[in-house]
Amino acid sequence: MKIVVMEPLDISAAFLESLRAEKLPQDADFVAYDKRADSDEELILRGRDADVIVIANQKISDAVVEGWEKLKLLSIAFTGTDHVNVKLCKDKGVVVCNSAGYSTEAVADIVFGMAIDLCRNIIPCDRVVRQGGTKAGLVGCELAGKKFGIVGTGAIGSRVARIASAFGCEVYAYSRTAKSDLDAKYVSLDELLSVCDIVSLHVPVTEQTRGLISREKLALMKRTAFLINTARGPVVDTQALADALRAGTIAGAGVDVFDVEPPIPSTNPLMDAPHTVLTPHIAFASDEAFIKRAKIVFENISKWLAGAPQNLV
Repeated sequence: MKIVVMEPLDISAAFLESLRAEKLPQDADFVAYDKRADSDEELILRGRDADVIVIANQKISDAVVEGWEKLKLLSIAFTGTDHVNVKLCKDKGVVVCNSAGYSTEAVADIVFGMAIDLCRNIIPCDRVVRQGGTKAGLVGCELAGKKFGIVGTGAIGSRVARIASAFGCEVYAYSRTAKSDLDAKYVSLDELLSVCDIVSLHVPVTEQTRGLISREKLALMKRTAFLINTARGPVVDTQALADALRAGTIAGAGVDVFDVEPPIPSTNPLMDAPHTVLTPHIAFASDEAFIKRAKIVFENISKWLAGAPQNLV
């Protein structure tokens, strides 16, 4: 049995070893790489004789999946799985599991960091203080009393809803499945976009959600509204969002995810769009989240070895 961790899991070597000792067979051939492979050829070479492979969010091509000839379990150290062809894996008889739930708290934290930054002009305020200025033109608004819209009420969206309620917001939601335990008003996407002061996105990339927030949908939003995207870049039409920000169609945006992984090219239209808070796909990343993620990854392997796989995709 060979188990290969293809990229760093952002935990200490000691903690990694403790998980290996606790969760994996003692006679397993265990390899953990401390940097990502630079090419498909290297990925194939690393995993060609592996029974179990762990990846995070590195893009895995179909050629790589085909090259992992002995693969039986792919344990993904990430919630989303759009960076690997899950259908191809299943067609090859490979079990695929993810690490859903590890970043729920971390992502929700970033949502409200962005919301407060946008409402209270934190970044411009920091800049003006360093330049010897005052609060003139920078007085913002409070979260309390705002209509807070959540698109997708899975684990992260639900936590965002509860925190928004604690801030005194009136919560609106749009999702395939309504959650009866949320203090939220479920409405159509068009209504949510039309009435909400803040809209936060929490849906995966699928054929149905790609480009969900289009130019036409952005036009429905209030001129005073903010859009926050910590979900996936392709859920939003990037050029349309940049155009809306420049035209003042909406008041601002917080964006953690893009059409490509950071570093983001300077040609991305959001790079010079006004009233934005941009972060380098960091919402999921915290010290605590990485520890939770690693535990889930190794538990996934342990459960699969015991014949009771969990977190199946």
